[in-house]
Amino acid sequence: MVARFPTKRGKQKARTKQKKYHYMKSIAIIYGSSTEHTKDAAERMAELLADYSPTLSDIYDGDEEPFLTHDVLILGVSTWGVQDLQDDWNDFYPKLEKLDLKGKTVALFGLGDASIYPSSFVDAMGILYEILAEKGVTFIGEVPTDGYDFEYSRAVVDDKFVGLPLDDDYEPDLTEERIINWVEQLKPHLG
Repeated sequence: MVARFPTKRGKQKARTKQKKYHYMKSIAIIYGSSTEHTKDAAERMAELLADYSPTLSDIYDGDEEPFLTHDVLILGVSTWGVQDLQDDWNDFYPKLEKLDLKGKTVALFGLGDASIYPSSFVDAMGILYEILAEKGVTFIGEVPTDGYDFEYSRAVVDDKFVGLPLDDDYEPDLTEERIINWVEQLKPHLG
């Protein structure tokens, strides 16, 4: 004789389907802009990354929170004169030195004028890179130097730019395409 245990009618063994959740990293696009070129580039990047819901912040506000509360930092800076940071980044510099950014993912973009300053093209991007490299961040978004006409840049490491260089003064017709291509290059690292 086989013992039978009563079963509840209508109830079947529940099978749980494992849902595959895709974690998207939180993104802050932080820029400093004196002539609106860097701001325009940052806003265009935010549009292209709309599916990722990035936060857009002006470094002028001096707010440390976006650096601390986001996984990915896309930082935009322009070079002024020879090896000078844009004023708002320069003002924020002491705070930046004190921030703990270990484990953050960072992409840099910089604006410069290769026709007037060919020997310091996008140097400010290189300055940010040097500061952040000491903080244990992971960099993404390096760009080959091919197609850029300049003599020297502090932002070139191992024959590549450490981020996206833009020249809205000398090559404004290339800015849109360069931004689109660079943002596509970043997307695999964003989630």
